[in-house]
Amino acid sequence: MTMPEDKWQPVAQRKKEEQHGRIPSEWRLSSLPTPDVTNYMDIPRKCGLLTAAELSISEQYDAVALAKAIRGKKLKCIDVTTSFCKRAAIAHQLTNCLTEIFFDDALKRASELDAHLASGKAPLGPLHGIPVSLKDTFKVRGHDASIGLAALCFNPATENSVLVDCLLNAGAVLYCKTNIPQTLMALDSHNNIFGRTINPLNTALTAGGSSGGEGALIAMRGSILGVGTDVGGSIRIPAMCNGTFGIKPSWERIPYAGQEGGALPGASKIGLPASAGPLAHSMRDIELFFSAVSAQHPWTRDPDVVPSPWSPTIASSKQLRIGIVRRDGVIDPHPPILRIIDEVKTKLQSAGMQVVEMDITPLFSQCQSLANALFGVEGANAMFDLLESFDEPLSPWLSTRLRRKKPMPLTKVQHLHGEREELRKAFLKIWKDEHGEIDAFICPVAPHPVPPMDRYNGVSYTSSFVLLDYPAGVVPVRMFGRRDMQGELAETDSLGNWDMANRELCKWGSGTCFDREMYLGSPLCVQVITPTLQEEKLVAAMTSIDNALKKDHQVSAKL
Repeated sequence: MTMPEDKWQPVAQRKKEEQHGRIPSEWRLSSLPTPDVTNYMDIPRKCGLLTAAELSISEQYDAVALAKAIRGKKLKCIDVTTSFCKRAAIAHQLTNCLTEIFFDDALKRASELDAHLASGKAPLGPLHGIPVSLKDTFKVRGHDASIGLAALCFNPATENSVLVDCLLNAGAVLYCKTNIPQTLMALDSHNNIFGRTINPLNTALTAGGSSGGEGALIAMRGSILGVGTDVGGSIRIPAMCNGTFGIKPSWERIPYAGQEGGALPGASKIGLPASAGPLAHSMRDIELFFSAVSAQHPWTRDPDVVPSPWSPTIASSKQLRIGIVRRDGVIDPHPPILRIIDEVKTKLQSAGMQVVEMDITPLFSQCQSLANALFGVEGANAMFDLLESFDEPLSPWLSTRLRRKKPMPLTKVQHLHGEREELRKAFLKIWKDEHGEIDAFICPVAPHPVPPMDRYNGVSYTSSFVLLDYPAGVVPVRMFGRRDMQGELAETDSLGNWDMANRELCKWGSGTCFDREMYLGSPLCVQVITPTLQEEKLVAAMTSIDNALKKDHQVSAKL
């Protein structure tokens, strides 16, 4: 006797069949890697599906260089778009990073953009002909924004998200959307409709969430400029896990209107607002994103965006005062995380920057519990309504962590926001000491390296800056090596449950303990923070830090 299917299963099957049908047969891999292959980064180069020209376009350029080559008519939009559509198709077959695929629309758009330039007209904008990928939450007219829920499948958007229109008006070519975790509340991108996204650098480790598909796609250069969203670390965590740059701006800076998040309208106004922001391979591409969106005056289309034209900050690295924050007082970092902070500090000093040690744990330690409380204001009722309407179960990681709860009473919500405002006011004092202003500070992205699937621990190092509305970005430093396997956490009392779970990711051995061999070859990154709405300062600081790190690498290579 066969058991009847749940309502969500036929929907998932139809959705995957639709997705598969949108990859041209000539772009399909003849075989998939065997289980013993744990790094997929060389497969696009060796699989034979990409021509020499397509490999050059997708590997030798960043978005700024591509835009210049298109404007100078050295490259055509159709060739650039074809290269990234093909590479995205390859990346998806390996990592399951895509949700919606609209390659045909993208190629049509690219041809129109080529015709536009051929007629002698000026480029539409700074992104003319640049392929841009999007997290699944963004609405693109004619395509689903299902966020991996059966209840939202086969219900194509009738209008674009505001940011989608901004990107199109700036000349971008949109060609795919990327995978997310069920409910958008997990740190590993898995859902019942599209499945799990794999980390191409190490298939045993998480690709992160909730913009995990975006992180994996960019890591494989199936995209060079992507857009994610972040309300607890959902841009910065995938950037860390996949070794890319990524920025969560203040929520008032980049338009967020028109997203699909599975929540009722206005929910973010009583909790914590999310931000939309870029992931990329270079800091100048990150700045290109901000300047291109700002040039569209998004504040005329999204009432939450403050009128703020992009004004690049030009500052000598020697003028920067960079703070060093090592701990948040909630979860103690592993030895390699503290080591990478020390390494970055040394390199910044060598580059002539002023470096200031900062102990802000008395304030920092208050953020996580308050952020968690504000995340739960609505009780996840709207999300559970969607899941239950198609008998859809929670994914395994969420099944032990998420429950439907009663919405908080108004007086409780009011009290939480009062605490938040007091904490934000107290934090203003950290940006100045007796020697002057601190331009930015660095701290860990997470207290541990990139962990195995479904083992990412606390988000106190990322969600705190959503609570404070501080712009925050990720800069890759280097890969985890054998020397990083050394060292133990101090034998002190645990700081709490989060800290206790974090310690399990630092132990040798098998069984319930964790074998640090798995971390080898995964990215080590730092997070950079600036005050509210100072994205220009953040980009300048991240650029200076990245330049200092690369200068050190160049010197080492010469030696």
